Amino acid sequence: MVNLIGTYECKADAKGRLMVPVAFKKQLSPVLQDGFVLKRSVFQSCLELYPMAEWNLLMQKINKLNRFKKKNNDFIRKFTAGVKTVEIDSAGRLLIPKDLVSFAGITKELVLSSAVNIIEIWDKDKYEKAIDDVAVDFADLAEEVMGFDDEIDQNQ
Repeated sequence: MVNLIGTYECKADAKGRLMVPVAFKKQLSPVLQDGFVLKRSVFQSCLELYPMAEWNLLMQKINKLNRFKKKNNDFIRKFTAGVKTVEIDSAGRLLIPKDLVSFAGITKELVLSSAVNIIEIWDKDKYEKAIDDVAVDFADLAEEVMGFDDEIDQNQ
């Protein structure tokens, strides 16, 4: 499992290419040759870049869903909408397909932000707004998600 660290600003060119920050390239070096999956985020108007091994682990979970349940099929269809395999080229560039550029509202200024085992790719203005929106509720969210006192609380 890859554990990524960092938030970096960069620029996209007219073709939708961005230079992957050197710090991320170094962290991703063990998995660069395997390729990546780029997809729409479920909860935000950003993109998610999965190293192929991380994507395959996620697909193992999704493949266990019973496809004879309509809600499962609907989820799979929406979750995988716009999914693309991508590579970081020898120059360290990543090409974002036009449909995904449009979905995320990407302009020229970008933010690449680690989210444990994936990288979120944001339009800079949207990223700053999302961080500002969350900041107000973050203390309550942190307490709810991580504020358990002991093992007993974790199992409830």
